[in-house]
Amino acid sequence: MKATALIAVTHLLGSGHLVRAANLARALAQAGFAVTLASGGMPLRAMAEEPFAFVQLPPVRTEGVDFRTLLDEAGRPIVLERKKERIGLLQALAARLGPDVVIVEHFPFGRRQLAAEFLALIEAAQAANPKALVLSSVRDVLVTPRPERIAEAQERLASLFDAVLVHGDADFLPLDRSWPVDGGLAAKLRYTGYLADARKPSQPSPHPEEPRSGVSKDVPEGSGASWSMFRDAPDGAPQDEGSEGTAEIIVSGGGSAAALPLFALALEAAQLGPSERRWRILVGRGVPEEAFGRLRAVAPAHVTVERARPDFPALLAGCAISISQAGYNTVLDLVAARRPAIVVPFDAGGETEQAVRAEAMQRAGLARCLRISGEGALTPAGLAAAVEAEIGRRPPAFRLALDGARNAAAIVKQLLAERV
Repeated sequence: MKATALIAVTHLLGSGHLVRAANLARALAQAGFAVTLASGGMPLRAMAEEPFAFVQLPPVRTEGVDFRTLLDEAGRPIVLERKKERIGLLQALAARLGPDVVIVEHFPFGRRQLAAEFLALIEAAQAANPKALVLSSVRDVLVTPRPERIAEAQERLASLFDAVLVHGDADFLPLDRSWPVDGGLAAKLRYTGYLADARKPSQPSPHPEEPRSGVSKDVPEGSGASWSMFRDAPDGAPQDEGSEGTAEIIVSGGGSAAALPLFALALEAAQLGPSERRWRILVGRGVPEEAFGRLRAVAPAHVTVERARPDFPALLAGCAISISQAGYNTVLDLVAARRPAIVVPFDAGGETEQAVRAEAMQRAGLARCLRISGEGALTPAGLAAAVEAEIGRRPPAFRLALDGARNAAAIVKQLLAERV
């Protein structure tokens, strides 16, 4: 009889949490688990063809980086009835499945505003199956909250969770770079390696962090002046294309509107550089048509502005240089492509996740890190100069733990075996 796994996730800002949860669900299903993934964020795409069961809760979302106010599909603050309905559905799901493994994405390190439903889910799962394994699933970098919230999270980890799956590489970016790790937490950490899509390469995505709907990271006011107008790198990875002036500068920003300030900055930088240097700006589907149209309208002749494409990995592998934010999948992209790169982390609203990751990438020689806000904020002239300085630089071969899907499944199996 198959072991049963129940994964709960709610993505609020972009789609990364759901993408990782789906990759994990896929990996567990391929390893022989009967998997159910319950999502509480906005729907992204059809899940009917997946090897796991999918349950869509009444969705919630946020505006920009205001995580305190949860909204419904129409942008209205959610009412108490919706909260109760979400909790009831999770409790019923746990009671029906009696899961052997319960995995919650990001909680208790984050999603504090959803604590009631995660706690209710864990309680219901353990009532249905007292031996249920309870795991937290987190990315490589966390956002460090206030000290009192850290203490609350640590207490919940100690009393409720058997282990924490960290989807990163401890040698590249240990969790203690972004979260205080004491002895108790250290004993629960299980590094899986970076968690990529476990499907076959024949199933492409427009961009590793590109959602299939209009869900976006809304850009807060004051996000930058310009907007006011890993697999081990294979020896055979393309290395020559970018050394010539004919290769393109590729600018990307995942699937949401959070990259709009970077896109505007890139357009201004392109106007300062040589016209024979071609730029291509790939705009995510979460950017509204009006904003997309404005970008295209001001683009000079040597700059192509288009929607994100399914051949993004090939474009990246042959580019002169990549300019991007510093999302989770950026590490995987750049290690695979081994092209010169500039990363400009998203840091609106005090966000620190991408900055921590970008600095790690710079230390490893994978990319140059530039900041779009704060002291010494990047300017169009500064970006144009950085592009000229970085083109032609060959990033070092870098060994990164990238078998996160298979490793995560193996770790869950081992923990479950130890539990019996």
